[in-house]
Amino acid sequence: MRLVDAVSLRSRRRKLALLLGELRPHAGTTVLDVGVDEVSGGEAGGESGCRTHNFLEQHYPWPERITALGEHDGGRFRARFPDIEYLQGDGCALPFPDGSFDIVHSNAVIEHVGGRDMQEAFVREALRVGRRVFLTTPNRLFPVEVHTRLPLVHWLPDELAGKVYDRAGKPWARANHLLGPRELRELFPAAVRIHNLGLTLVATT
Repeated sequence: MRLVDAVSLRSRRRKLALLLGELRPHAGTTVLDVGVDEVSGGEAGGESGCRTHNFLEQHYPWPERITALGEHDGGRFRARFPDIEYLQGDGCALPFPDGSFDIVHSNAVIEHVGGRDMQEAFVREALRVGRRVFLTTPNRLFPVEVHTRLPLVHWLPDELAGKVYDRAGKPWARANHLLGPRELRELFPAAVRIHNLGLTLVATT
């Protein structure tokens, strides 16, 4: 296993343990997972064969209670997880009535939805349809930018960071909007607990 996969695997195991320990779901708990990937488990076409995509679907004790939502059509997801309902949709405008789920889970999606207004909409929708929320995002204070694996570049002013991303052949990283603990907390209109796991932040309600 590559080092980056090992680090990702350790991080996702810690997050799943936190979910189970903090929110204490059971066999009757309904879960919405917002922002699942089309490829997972080291499938061809995945992110360098990374084996930690859709970790919740692979390791949650009651996968049949999960509803998954993503932006793609979901054909490959459904083939891999036939017992999990999949819907195509927008995390900032969820296609569900208020309070539809016991838990809304989202792993490392909010930094990709856009600027602060879109991130606030993402949180607002999660709080609207879920009685509890478990939302994770890479920690901006961690010295390595986890998407690009470049050290310190995300601490630079946006214009300069963008130039570094361009030179490194990763111009797509300009669209990421990383959050620190304070910024993540401020997206929630009411009480929220921020768990700082070093590499990752987790917000729970």
